[in-house]
Amino acid sequence: MFKTNRVFLFITVLLVASLACAVPNISLSAPPPPTQDPNLMGTIVAQTVAAAVMQTQSVPSLVPGVVLATDTPSPTFTATLTPTETLTPTPVFTSTPLIPLISVSVATNCRVGPGRVYDRVGALLVGEVAEVYGRNSDGTYWYIRNPNSPNNFCWLWGNYATLTGNFAALPMYTPPPTPTPMPDFAPSYAGKDSCAGWWVDIELENTGGIQFKSYSLTLRDTVTDTVLSTYADGFTDNTGCLESTTRTNLNPGSSRIISSPAFAYDPDGHQLRATITVCSNVGQGGTCVTKVINFTP
Repeated sequence: MFKTNRVFLFITVLLVASLACAVPNISLSAPPPPTQDPNLMGTIVAQTVAAAVMQTQSVPSLVPGVVLATDTPSPTFTATLTPTETLTPTPVFTSTPLIPLISVSVATNCRVGPGRVYDRVGALLVGEVAEVYGRNSDGTYWYIRNPNSPNNFCWLWGNYATLTGNFAALPMYTPPPTPTPMPDFAPSYAGKDSCAGWWVDIELENTGGIQFKSYSLTLRDTVTDTVLSTYADGFTDNTGCLESTTRTNLNPGSSRIISSPAFAYDPDGHQLRATITVCSNVGQGGTCVTKVINFTP
């Protein structure tokens, strides 16, 4: 505003000076000058001032170090905070062993093949652990490193076994050929019975690998030298006077009771000797095995 007043004052002075120079000399005989418009001077001054003001507003300031403000607002920048990434701990995975392990709750034999017909070559005891490398077709036997011979392998029955590790991927192994079964049995005294006579019962347990279908029995009283003999297809157990049970076969791993012929007297306290022969075919044919036992009823 102060600068505008100075410009206005300067223009006014110039106008007054120019008018003073332009006034002519007036003689007494000359006609009077024309009457001037009293508002002319104010109009000229106002127009001059307006032009100066407009020129002043349109020319930027030349004062060093001064920056003219403009009507355009400066853009406002809003800082955007990038969320900090939360790191999730990497889970620690426990690898499953490639070779599963086996343990047992009851000491179990280990054989050269998956079955009792194969020879026993070791055993896995309670508290021991063995590596497993295969299985049989029905998953009842496991092919393991022999606990008694680490450089060899054997087959372990899985009835009492517990497996850990990746045992589902175990390969199925073909067992070795079944060995030629060896016939065998174990006789034992099983008691005495009576009905119009006295006889003894003998239990036969098939401990071999073949089936038996017939037998023969010779019983000798070593005190009286009395000898009784019998033979039969199948295995008959007499109970009392009227009851009896006959079984056709004696399979591997099973037991049967046979009754001897009756003595006419009570052999209680006498030492008896029994000679028993069991055979794989009826009529006491085929493969036969004989055993002798002594007992006192």
